[in-house]
Amino acid sequence: MTLEGAQGKLIVDGKISNPFVISRGVRQGDGLSATLFNPVFHKALKNLEQSNTILTRLTQICGYADDILVTARNLPVLEAMCAEISREAGRLGLIINTDKTKYMRFSASTSRRSMKGATINGVTYEGVADFIYLGTLISNDNSVEKEIQRRILAGNRTDFAAISPFRSRLLSRATKIILYKTLIRPVVSCEAEAWTLRKKEEQALLIFERKIFRRIYGPKYENEK
Repeated sequence: MTLEGAQGKLIVDGKISNPFVISRGVRQGDGLSATLFNPVFHKALKNLEQSNTILTRLTQICGYADDILVTARNLPVLEAMCAEISREAGRLGLIINTDKTKYMRFSASTSRRSMKGATINGVTYEGVADFIYLGTLISNDNSVEKEIQRRILAGNRTDFAAISPFRSRLLSRATKIILYKTLIRPVVSCEAEAWTLRKKEEQALLIFERKIFRRIYGPKYENEK
């Protein structure tokens, strides 16, 4: 969502300037962006605040910063909820960014995981098989396999970027373990509490960790060879 029709004023030498239209907004990541946007965004969602979860309701809204995840049991219910969000947001000058909004259908059946887009309130949203929400890859088969593969690749990139201290003989093994737990492991295991792992994913994570430990502790010799 973005602000529409926003205006601002400047104070110069104690005098307030005439209002001017803000057409480009602040840069993404700017601290002022959250200060201006979040209170308005919270007010829009507060009117739609729901109790319980999708387990006992037809819809559920998950909101964080300027991202919204709307979950519904069927398309008509989703259309009604999106209409409510658009109406409440419109009252505060917020509009839905249709270019960044995606539609994904979850199902245990492969034949029902259609990637076809959905038309909601006259707007067609792109259908996707997976998307990244709050740094986590969510797929339509509700599997964490792709997410773990993505995390391991990110961990390998971090390991390569920090390879010098791990190869250094000036640092002790204990220091290298601290570096691993501080720099590399959080990249791979962040939000791991929500993962449901199979043996295949567990083995992939263990292989990655053993590779790091092998570089830190060195090879293990058998029969003194």
